[in-house]
Amino acid sequence: MATEPLHRLRSEVLALSEADRAELAHELLQSLDAPRDNDVEDAWDREITLRINEIEQGQAELIDRAEFRRRLQAKIESA
Repeated sequence: MATEPLHRLRSEVLALSEADRAELAHELLQSLDAPRDNDVEDAWDREITLRINEIEQGQAELIDRAEFRRRLQAKIESA
């Protein structure tokens, strides 16, 4: 249940320009995110680079969306 200060703040925020509301929304969402984990981001960068290289070298099995969905559905049904 929202408190009176929250109701008042919400009214004030909704009176802001669209650009100001967007900036505030962005900052509020960022405040909810966990701290940045550089090790995880570095690991993802390495994994993405590896996968791109595999595709470029013809080492990856590429499938179309329909096949991907079929395989995914089969896994779901067998679980």
